Amino acid sequence: MALNKARLDRFLAQHCQISRKDVRLILAQKRVKIDGVVALNIDEIIDNFSHISFDNKVLQANTAYYIMLNKPIGVVSATSDKQHKTVIDLLDYPFKNELHIVGRLDLNTSGLVLLTNDSRWSERLTLPDRKVPKRYSVSLKNKLNQDYISAFADGMYFAFEDLTTKPAKLTIISDYQAEVELVEGRYHQIKRMFGRFRNTVTALHRSSIGNLQLDESLAEGESRKLTAIEINQIDK
Repeated sequence: MALNKARLDRFLAQHCQISRKDVRLILAQKRVKIDGVVALNIDEIIDNFSHISFDNKVLQANTAYYIMLNKPIGVVSATSDKQHKTVIDLLDYPFKNELHIVGRLDLNTSGLVLLTNDSRWSERLTLPDRKVPKRYSVSLKNKLNQDYISAFADGMYFAFEDLTTKPAKLTIISDYQAEVELVEGRYHQIKRMFGRFRNTVTALHRSSIGNLQLDESLAEGESRKLTAIEINQIDK
């Protein structure tokens, strides 16, 4: 759901079929509440998720939803697809078709996918200026060495896009396993970066986005709503 903002007086005038002059009167009479608080200012800005009532009658009560999904390999990060099962198909919520995907994963990448109907929240996670880190567990065909660490930290030039990737943190876990932290998400970026060493990625799994960690109790294909603490994690 795109977040639409509006002035309170315009909203009331449209929904109650009254004039702006009448809006001033009913506000002065303390008959309107926003999120349970009496509204007095006609210039107050509201959005899709502001709970608005007039004489205790609800005019708007949209709910924001935030979902964490453990995406399996072979499922596409899309709302619809003619060939493959989608992340939306995996959900069992009556509101699932209202959701959009926050940070897609490739068909053959598993792990954390976030979904919401709150575009303001999703933008805070995806805007480049925010530089929200994303962490991945990577399994590889060939052995790793220290050269990988400096190469990822320096960034790599991709001629096709004519750009150099931002510094990425690579931590070697074992000879064939690493953890990679990125603040961007170029097309097949991790696979292409390891491809510079002619080292094939055999498994790729996203474990976190910012401070939001994938719930380890979620089996592949399972999902749950985020807690209030998790929803607010993105601003920490």
